[in-house]
Amino acid sequence: MVCEKVPYSLEDTATVRTEVFIMNIFEAIMLLCFGSAWPFSIYRSYKSRSVQGKSLTFLIILIVGYIAGILNKLINHYDYVLYLYILNMIMVSIDTLLYIRNLKYIRNKKLNENM
Repeated sequence: MVCEKVPYSLEDTATVRTEVFIMNIFEAIMLLCFGSAWPFSIYRSYKSRSVQGKSLTFLIILIVGYIAGILNKLINHYDYVLYLYILNMIMVSIDTLLYIRNLKYIRNKKLNENM
């Protein structure tokens, strides 16, 4: 069975573009909602010097997910949403680095208390 190439009309092309635009809007809204929480989390991690309520595994999974989203945008459909993925990944990475810093701080504090 041979698949024939079906020519698309201008209406079909416009419909596809509209659908992609709408999907990008929803994807952008999702990333903005997720991203709006990270500055607060970063601030809390920085000020508290605590790892309570944080999970390094969860943070790494988020980074891997954002990398996958970035690669998808670079390979399949480059658009403005790529920058939201990058911004969110940077914020999660900062929070991850603060987690590591705070964990070292807590360990050093416990060592100093035991001396």
